[in-house]
Amino acid sequence: MSTEPFVDHYEILQVSPHADGDTIARVFRHLARRWHPDNLQTGDTERFQRLVEAYRTVVDPEKRAAYDVQYQAGWTHQWRLVQEAIDPDGFTDDQMLRERLLLLLYGQRRRDMRNPGLSIIALEQLLECPSEHLEFHLWYLKEKEWVSLTDRGFLTITAAGVDQVEASRSGLRRDRQLPARIDGPEHVEV
Repeated sequence: MSTEPFVDHYEILQVSPHADGDTIARVFRHLARRWHPDNLQTGDTERFQRLVEAYRTVVDPEKRAAYDVQYQAGWTHQWRLVQEAIDPDGFTDDQMLRERLLLLLYGQRRRDMRNPGLSIIALEQLLECPSEHLEFHLWYLKEKEWVSLTDRGFLTITAAGVDQVEASRSGLRRDRQLPARIDGPEHVEV
């Protein structure tokens, strides 16, 4: 899919994607009068130009057919975003991926202080996750200043990132803790 944002020509024209040519032409004329730059009260050159572009696309049968394919793909993409947003496991998965990223970078720094970073390619391979999926998480970790880039362009954990890893791992596993003492001096029966 293209990197440019999807433009909904039907929304610009304020018509249904199923509208016929006569309806589209009638609505276009109405909106064109409103947004035309010569209209001193409501004229808007930029909005008018978007309106004309949308009209030219959906009024031509060939252009409309090609656009409808893009339109459907755009809506499919939007619905995927909605599904991801309401998926309760998505947040947990994201959190776990960021934690795994930090742990890898933590381990690399502890193992080799002279070469503390890992490349994006190495992270992709180690996490079995394509770079497109890592972009959001790496942005987040950089914004939190938990990771940074080395002079060679590798990702490395910062001191703040080390603190974050250690804080999240500070709780001892239950099987490694001493049992609570029940018969302490305050519990001695008289």
